[in-house]
Amino acid sequence: MERLNGYLKIRQAAEFLGVSPNTLRNWGKENKIPEFRHPLNNYRLYRRSDLEGVLRRIKRLGTAKDERQRRQKAEH
Repeated sequence: MERLNGYLKIRQAAEFLGVSPNTLRNWGKENKIPEFRHPLNNYRLYRRSDLEGVLRRIKRLGTAKDERQRRQKAEH
């Protein structure tokens, strides 16, 4: 199956995020990321824009964590 306009299959989405397909399945079950289903074969599909949003959130969290660690080191 080819990419559907702006959607990725689970393996492609997992590679895009750098996680395993099982992690992505769990995030979907926990409503941490929106999942869509292909109307003909019921494959899980993920919008590329949603995946990009996840990467931005991860980056922001990492940046905030790094800043907290720098402040803690400076205080000691």
